[in-house]
Amino acid sequence: MSSALKVELGRRYRFSASHRLHTAHLSKEENNRVFGKCSNPYGHGHNYVLEVSLSGDVDPATGMIANLADLDAFVTDHVLEDFDHKSLNEDIPAFRDCVPTTENVCIEIFRRLKSFPKARLERIRVAETGKNSFEYAGDNPEGNRP
Repeated sequence: MSSALKVELGRRYRFSASHRLHTAHLSKEENNRVFGKCSNPYGHGHNYVLEVSLSGDVDPATGMIANLADLDAFVTDHVLEDFDHKSLNEDIPAFRDCVPTTENVCIEIFRRLKSFPKARLERIRVAETGKNSFEYAGDNPEGNRP
């Protein structure tokens, strides 16, 4: 990025998905103790809110750091089509051997979005309920562009 004016863009998306918090590394009793009712064998669902934050230089010709239509298409192709109205445990390969906690959902979504070519992904935030939200900014403090 140059020394031009840097702006951060935030965009919000929604998806609904089910999951079961359970791991084969724990007994049934331990899963129930750790995850409580979220370990229900039938799973449960949430209406998630995904917030994507990007940064970049403002293009002098367009006045934007990224075209929202490009971002929307990228998020739809890389996250929403796979996650919306799905079972995270059964339909998302990353969660076949990884408990789909919202912390892990954040990490997986960040991994999927970090290659957005028009701006740098700063962080993602996922709200699971009105009380619970989680944020992930990657593991590279110098920037997340591949």
